[in-house]
Amino acid sequence: MVEFRIDRRSGVATYVQIVQQTKHALRLGLLEPGDKLPTAREVVEATAINPNTVLKAYRELEREGLVEARRGLGTFVTNSLGSAPADSPLRGELVEWAARARAAGLEKDDVAALFTSVLDEQFSDQFKGDHA
Repeated sequence: MVEFRIDRRSGVATYVQIVQQTKHALRLGLLEPGDKLPTAREVVEATAINPNTVLKAYRELEREGLVEARRGLGTFVTNSLGSAPADSPLRGELVEWAARARAAGLEKDDVAALFTSVLDEQFSDQFKGDHA
């Protein structure tokens, strides 16, 4: 089961953080079709956020076709995303790279910016045809 971590200083809306974390878990294979998400009550107890915030996130995930609310039973994953399993050899390489970046004195935000810029470069051709 996924455990949500809310960063109140991030500037990202709480419900968006729940949506993003759920999508990350789906991409990594930590959540799979048929898995049950924590109940709103469980999320509220773990994170001290408003139950309506959890419900808003779950409605967004449902709107995107990723989960399904089953009355009286809970919210269940209906679709997966991506194919980057948590035990991928690429993850190990990324862990090593992140450790080297940290040892070199880079802060988390520096590493995120560097990684994002490389991702943008590597995947820029994916969008060229879309905007022509």
